[in-house]
Amino acid sequence: MSRFDIAVEWPWGEIDPQSRFKWDGQRAFAASPDNPDWTTSLFRTDPEPWNLSAGGNCLVGIPETLVRIIDIGRYDPPQDVGWLPRPHTLLGVVPADYPDETLSEDDADTLYIDSAEPVTIELVSRG
Repeated sequence: MSRFDIAVEWPWGEIDPQSRFKWDGQRAFAASPDNPDWTTSLFRTDPEPWNLSAGGNCLVGIPETLVRIIDIGRYDPPQDVGWLPRPHTLLGVVPADYPDETLSEDDADTLYIDSAEPVTIELVSRG
């Protein structure tokens, strides 16, 4: 835990022993609801990260969310990111109501297609 982030043990995926990156099996969440990283993150904890304490337990998931895809990445061979399975396709997404005038690639959350995370994606419309 830090003033800015709270790390949780990530329940999906496994550390890739062949990776050049040393992923530690954790994912960081913003420690404040006012942090833009919390606003654009699809994953949520229950309780919220700022109500957690070191060594505590929480649930992690994505509530049903309407998003806009702002970036698509395809990788052949699959991308070395530090965990398995290595992703071959990723989607950069933001909540559908996120304002366009402030939008940048850094605002996007990433969904890895065919990852170990139990995510269901349904196409609602093409824009």
